[in-house]
Amino acid sequence: MQVLTSRDNRAVKEACRLRDSAAARREQGLFFAEGLRLCADLAATCPLRALYVTEEALAAHPQLGALGAEPVLVSASVAEKLADTRAPQGVFALLGRPPAPAPLAAGEHVLVLEQVQDPANVGALLRSAAAFGFGRVLLCAGCADPFAPKALRASMGAVGRLGLEWRQDAAEAIGELRALGIPVWAAALEGSVPLDKAPAAPGRGAAVVIGNEGNGLACETVAAAGGAVRIPMGGGVESLNAAVAGGVLLWHFRAEGGT
Repeated sequence: MQVLTSRDNRAVKEACRLRDSAAARREQGLFFAEGLRLCADLAATCPLRALYVTEEALAAHPQLGALGAEPVLVSASVAEKLADTRAPQGVFALLGRPPAPAPLAAGEHVLVLEQVQDPANVGALLRSAAAFGFGRVLLCAGCADPFAPKALRASMGAVGRLGLEWRQDAAEAIGELRALGIPVWAAALEGSVPLDKAPAAPGRGAAVVIGNEGNGLACETVAAAGGAVRIPMGGGVESLNAAVAGGVLLWHFRAEGGT
């Protein structure tokens, strides 16, 4: 099997562009992933378009040949150019985005993100959403790209198991949810109730709204939700990281069967 050795190869450059550019990912409907487990998990739910591996990686993990695309061998130099991690495993994939979800329906569990700008936070929130039975995520204006490498690693492949939608206006999206009878809870302090006073509504679903890491949610977004919830804290701690707070809220409002 021939080994791709040129760092200037067109396919290598295109893979790097997809790794680094959200615009390229949107334009082509493709994204770049790195790492044995992540690539294997994503290949189970997303169309695998190309797979690049080092000889060492393929020898150690022959199952890579069964992921759905013929592996392309790359030299150590090319793998170094493709890598976005400190300890690369020599496994890289180009994948198509998961299919668009069905229209919103009553009874769903939905995570709404507004201006969550750190891709690691976005990825961690997607992972928690998948773990606790939230099947859909609405990413509103200002959110980091969930297909960015850092978000993918934090999500541990959850992007392929969730219905992802992009919305411009969070308040408008919340209006759609409430029109379907889905209770909506915004993570905010003003006018909020403690989490243990925010009841789940079996059969009606739930929506959790998480805002920007520094500024929280816009006032209009909180008002649109109709209900705000806070996590009681002690020990002089004023706030939690967005991903941590979101995980707590997602667990509280988890769907039946969420783990």
